Amino acid sequence: MPTRLPLIFIMITVVIDAMGIGLIMPVMPDLIRDVGGGSLADAAIWGGILATSFAVMQFIFGPVIGNLSDRFGRRPVLLISLLVMAADYLVMALAGSLWLLLAGRIVGGISASTQSTAGAFIADISSPAEKARRFGLIGAAFGMGFVFGPLLGGLLGEYGARAPFYAAAGLALANMAFGFFVLPETVTDRIRRPLRWARANPLGAFAHVGKLPGLGRLLTLFFFYQVAFFIYPAIWAYFTQARFGWTPAMTGLSLATFGISVALVQGGLIGLILKWLGDRGTVFYGLIFNFVSFLAVALIANGWVVLILAPITALGAVVTPALQGMMSRRVPDDSQGELQGVLSSVGALGMIISPLLMTQTFAAFTAPDAPVQFPGAPFFLSAALMVLCALIFVTRRRAPAPA
Repeated sequence: MPTRLPLIFIMITVVIDAMGIGLIMPVMPDLIRDVGGGSLADAAIWGGILATSFAVMQFIFGPVIGNLSDRFGRRPVLLISLLVMAADYLVMALAGSLWLLLAGRIVGGISASTQSTAGAFIADISSPAEKARRFGLIGAAFGMGFVFGPLLGGLLGEYGARAPFYAAAGLALANMAFGFFVLPETVTDRIRRPLRWARANPLGAFAHVGKLPGLGRLLTLFFFYQVAFFIYPAIWAYFTQARFGWTPAMTGLSLATFGISVALVQGGLIGLILKWLGDRGTVFYGLIFNFVSFLAVALIANGWVVLILAPITALGAVVTPALQGMMSRRVPDDSQGELQGVLSSVGALGMIISPLLMTQTFAAFTAPDAPVQFPGAPFFLSAALMVLCALIFVTRRRAPAPA
């Protein structure tokens, strides 16, 4: 079938999903202090709570939505989720209390759980040899959302903390209308699978997918990697304000630079890296590169140097699509939505833990009474997690893909 327009829709959907994380990052420190008061360290803790609530919903609903798409199709799941997302952005735009922000993050986490369905759609239309490269397109779209979200939050935030949410609601509605006309249904009777709630919940889905050959260790590695890499959306706005005194606009610019670089790496350069190094070599290279990058960001005291290094640090963003390609080739066609739902939940579980872990570490080393003032401490922690990921990867047993 023609794939260009549906692929564009899928990429835009993932961009909007990613914007749900990045949109509020530049304005979050000021917004939380404006609504709830307190210091920057207090705002970081509340920011971790809001980010974690978003991730908890993705953890719970990732397998649910993935399994629903295996049963009812990718098209209705994606279109309905975009409608709910648009309504949620409007609620966030009107929020005047921390509790309403929290409610908005909860609903937003549910509606943004469609990455599993987007990944399943990619798996439906891709041959085994194309999967890693096309999953790289999803990573690139996520990177673009990482660009547009902070840019909207930083630039429109100059006109008020609510303005970016109105813009995001309009984008979600426009994309839903676009998808209504161009998105085909890829779930046929050949691969349609009955909905079983025992497999739709996170624990049941983990138990089923984890039994497939070679996936247990890869899922463990994927989890620790997500905890480490989520440090950027979890802590960047607080870290750069404490270390360099950056404004929301400068924070948005730095995140945009990083996000564009990630999109270029995952949308294009990863094809060359996979060709040169293969799946295993690409994953191992990415882990080493991220380890060095985290240490550099933690130790460099010059903000302009960190901004210049942003495109270079993005060269490590090849791990996720390479792992997705490896795992997708190990599951049957009628379980692609379930696998992507599990990956969404594993990533969300990392996003649950990472904001709390990173913001608490940041607060411990930046509070007024902290014995040592070191805003870069969370990046040291992420570097250590890269070492753990490398150990898990090099000790895993190779397993052949099922026929």
